[in-house]
Amino acid sequence: MKEVVIGFLGCGNVGGGVWNLLEGFSKDLEHRDSLKLRVKKVLVRDVNKARSCAVPQELLTTQVDEVIGDPEISIVVEFMGGEQPATEYMLRALRSGKTVVTANKVAVALNWHRLQAAAQERNVGLYYEASVCGAIPIIETLNHALRANRVYNLMGIINGTTNYILSRMYERGENYADVLEDAKRLGLAEPNPASDVEGYDAAYKLSIMASLAFHARVPFSKVYVEGITHLTAMDIACGKEMGYVLKLLALGKREDDTIEVRVHPTFIPESHPLAQVNGSFNAVYLHGHACKEMMLQGRGAGDMPTASAVVGDIIHAALAEVHVHPTFANTPEADPTLTFDDNWESKYFIRLSAEDRPGVLEKIAGWLAKENVSIATMMQKGRVDQGRVPLIVVTHAAPEHAMQAALAAFDAEICTVESMIRVEE
Repeated sequence: MKEVVIGFLGCGNVGGGVWNLLEGFSKDLEHRDSLKLRVKKVLVRDVNKARSCAVPQELLTTQVDEVIGDPEISIVVEFMGGEQPATEYMLRALRSGKTVVTANKVAVALNWHRLQAAAQERNVGLYYEASVCGAIPIIETLNHALRANRVYNLMGIINGTTNYILSRMYERGENYADVLEDAKRLGLAEPNPASDVEGYDAAYKLSIMASLAFHARVPFSKVYVEGITHLTAMDIACGKEMGYVLKLLALGKREDDTIEVRVHPTFIPESHPLAQVNGSFNAVYLHGHACKEMMLQGRGAGDMPTASAVVGDIIHAALAEVHVHPTFANTPEADPTLTFDDNWESKYFIRLSAEDRPGVLEKIAGWLAKENVSIATMMQKGRVDQGRVPLIVVTHAAPEHAMQAALAAFDAEICTVESMIRVEE
């Protein structure tokens, strides 16, 4: 029976889930893998704080060196979250010859190059399956199962909070602010939900996922980010009437040496597989040259789903004779041979408040046509209010820069842009 000694950095909800899973699953591990995992030290801020798991008091410490500096501990599991001090603690652990397991998408997305270099220097492991999509094995899939593929594109619902909010707005016609408050009450949104609703959580995850999918470092700084805070029930209702479902999507595409990576609200057809992913579930839909289309779906957050991925990494690390790392150039900046395209093509859903008088539709069509943006559908919604009427325009596929230039040319005396949402087929 092989025994591996573990140290925890932090013990919040996910840490508590990992402790409980290790406690309840230990007999299965011993039977399946002849492996005994023993947690020796747990770093916390306050040893007297009530916790969601029954960690013995003698294992708790407020001194990080009792974890990183203990020669018996060979695997350090980080649960602190955020970039710092988590990154520095993980670097110290790696440089001390300890393998690190983490669910910290911020630290990995921003400091992956430093963490991997430290791990390779000491021939230890760096495992981060739980940093993207919780229990869904997307990292393992990209690293191993799809190694015989060139992945051309991926689309993901990779933030459960925003998917819950948009699902409720779609199903019940509720307003964003009301659903957000309910999500906070249910524990599905943080008291300060900015990272989720502004799209940054998904952007960190996309940086990691796209790097592995495209076998090239995709820095977080290259990801276009737009959140859901400006969306209205009217936008979603209009899209629904036209056969669209609204999701906060993480999109990555690669063609030769050109990559585009973006996170933003996106209308997709009701028939698209991602359109059926509701509530707090996550999913990633991708296309490889050999595997063709595939989708992975499951719980992307929560104590136990995330703990499942963390413990899976711990077992993998404990049994590995050689730790494997990505072979692309993991540098702080992108490879200079790559181009990151911010002028992607998509269709556009535009909701306008337009003057109710002759010639307005011709003006709108003219501003769009000047930038070679053509109209696929145009419809009036609702009644005249103070001389203005809601107007919905859906365009054919057009470059992003052309669309932005056209919208900038709109005369506010004639019409104002209330919302613009990209459409992916």
